[in-house]
Amino acid sequence: MSQTVLITGATGGIGLEFVKIFASNKATLLLVARNELRLRRMCEKLRARGLRAEYFACDLADPDSPAGIAAYAEREGLAVDILINNAGFGDYGPFAEANLQKQLDMIDLNVRALTEMTGLFLPGMIARGSGKILNVGSIASFEPGPMMSVYYATKAYVLSFSEALTRELKGTGVTVTCLCPGPTNTGFTTGAGMTQKRFADIFSLTGPAAVASYGYKALMRGQAVAIHGLPSKIGAFGVRLLPRKAVRELVYRLQK
Repeated sequence: MSQTVLITGATGGIGLEFVKIFASNKATLLLVARNELRLRRMCEKLRARGLRAEYFACDLADPDSPAGIAAYAEREGLAVDILINNAGFGDYGPFAEANLQKQLDMIDLNVRALTEMTGLFLPGMIARGSGKILNVGSIASFEPGPMMSVYYATKAYVLSFSEALTRELKGTGVTVTCLCPGPTNTGFTTGAGMTQKRFADIFSLTGPAAVASYGYKALMRGQAVAIHGLPSKIGAFGVRLLPRKAVRELVYRLQK
């Protein structure tokens, strides 16, 4: 019997690569994203390959969306075995000059929706004695981020929340993995209002397929924190050794 996998942010970037991985493993898929047309076309292609693929189009920043997804899964008889909380976005610039509603929407998506999705599907996993959750954090989870202050703060939450659940769930048969990619070649920079060329000049961008493959392996092992790439691993460790003032200044200069 195939596992049922729910993936948010499924139509692009890392989320799309997770879809490919789980489809190759013949999983039953429940895909979530905002673009209904792309979701429908994806599911049609997957069904043509003999897979069961369902979709739920919504904006997860809408407070009603997580409950809607859970209700849909129940109606369709889908007991979620693996939850991939991938959806999220960032925004670049000084907080005082930012669109405040966009910052609040970011918190709603990156923090509230991820938390609610976990809360809705985790009890069923515990009751069945098995399950896996992957929350997509970031290398930004490990330090404050001047010029992207809210984004970095939301990713710090994702890491802390995931690690806490790891300990709470010990012995239940359910694991939680926080995947922390470094700079990745997705649509993130465009959505965040960053200049792609300038960003690429400073950082070496990793392909989303490599990040998803690394995250999948960590998820299957039940690894609590999975930092992708040696530079990111060094950076995550290095900030622990520096004074907080120095970290703030370093991140500011890199972002600026």
